[in-house]
Amino acid sequence: MNILKYICLPGLLVSGDIQTVSAVESKTDKNPNILVILIDDAGYNDFGFMGSKEMQTPNIDALTSEGVVFTDAHVAATVSSPSRACLITGRYGHRFGYECNLSDRTNGLPLEEETIAEVFKTNGYRTAAIGKWHLGSRDEQHPNNRGFDLFYGMKAGGRDYFYNEKKSDRPGDERNLLLNDRQVKFEKYLTDAFSEKAVEFINESSQPFMMYLAYNAVHTPMQATDEDMAKFEGHPRQKLAAMTYALDRGVGTVIRGLKDSWKFDNTLIFFLSDNGGATTNQSSNYPLKGFKGNKFEGGHRVPYFVVWKNGIPAGKPYDGLVSSLDIFATAIDAASISKTRNRLDGVSLLPYLKGKKGEPHKVLYWRKMDTRAIRSGDYKLIITHGVDSVLYNIRRDPEEMNNLINKEPDLYRKLAKKLAKWEKNECIEPSWLEEGWRKITNRYHQQLMHNEIKTAQDLYKKK
Repeated sequence: MNILKYICLPGLLVSGDIQTVSAVESKTDKNPNILVILIDDAGYNDFGFMGSKEMQTPNIDALTSEGVVFTDAHVAATVSSPSRACLITGRYGHRFGYECNLSDRTNGLPLEEETIAEVFKTNGYRTAAIGKWHLGSRDEQHPNNRGFDLFYGMKAGGRDYFYNEKKSDRPGDERNLLLNDRQVKFEKYLTDAFSEKAVEFINESSQPFMMYLAYNAVHTPMQATDEDMAKFEGHPRQKLAAMTYALDRGVGTVIRGLKDSWKFDNTLIFFLSDNGGATTNQSSNYPLKGFKGNKFEGGHRVPYFVVWKNGIPAGKPYDGLVSSLDIFATAIDAASISKTRNRLDGVSLLPYLKGKKGEPHKVLYWRKMDTRAIRSGDYKLIITHGVDSVLYNIRRDPEEMNNLINKEPDLYRKLAKKLAKWEKNECIEPSWLEEGWRKITNRYHQQLMHNEIKTAQDLYKKK
């Protein structure tokens, strides 16, 4: 089965907001700008370019037509905080004990790990983190102390989308909206506020910039403006549709800012979700099995594309196996930066996007507490200790419905051995755990392994 059947590349969905490119856009800058757009808890199927008929995402869809959509793309962890840690370091979080969501304010990204911002700042770039941080609340873990010149966002993993002085915006709350280290008020819908701050940073940057734009949309709480809600009155997923529409509007605002400032052509743009769609926001991972937090495709296979007008041929999807780990390596390659303290697990995608044969990755790994998984070529093995193991041919069976362990026992043993070797040689014990989620996660894996459920919607039906 070809996964491309599930992906509808845009051609007709072109927004007037981002369609026009200035003829005088600079093509002389040698160092490209870097923009990472990370969204939160978005469903695999909840964008027009991924085949959705229910969500309106014209700006994002139009942007994909100027770049390359990845059809077999994955994040390195299935929940928010470790996924971000992997992206921002280019390394499996298991190398430094980061495989679970933050459990308290003492956790966070180890200071020994070099961030992508630290590398670019050292090499003359202006850097910004806008939006959700979720990599530690201690002062030493503040974005300003991890390589970012500008921080406009919140330290926490979520907050209200409107200013709320009785909840998210109480003084001292880690959900406060901060401008660097100072709490600030905001009047707009938060997604719009992040987008406008991103454009302000673009306009103020006279030197090459690296921006990490981490929207908290479409993570809970499910909140949208009255105007956006009215646009989707009667929609079966009204709040999600309204929030997605606002997210798309925000991306359009940022892209228009790049084009108006003549910086679009020489900006390398990554767009992806931090994990699969969640059980809490009505997101859809169709046709994939699973959701945020588990090791089935719906937990880690994500919408993901890249745009660089000056550097990457556009318009043709890429079928090779790619990871969020590759963003770090690809970005420094584009900027001709050769030095980083990190031993990167990602690879530069640029050669492959320019025609290099072969796969960027032959093997990818995942682990969180009792569950681990390995993707090797066409095959994927998932093991949940104390529950069960399953083996799938992902190329033929991307929906993971046909367990092949009994049919392919030798392959099962081979992959299990390779996975165990990776754990032994490349991973350390987690620095903290999510004990409250262990039973729930294991129960979900059991139900998914036995095809008792396939999607988050099946959970609601069983209740």
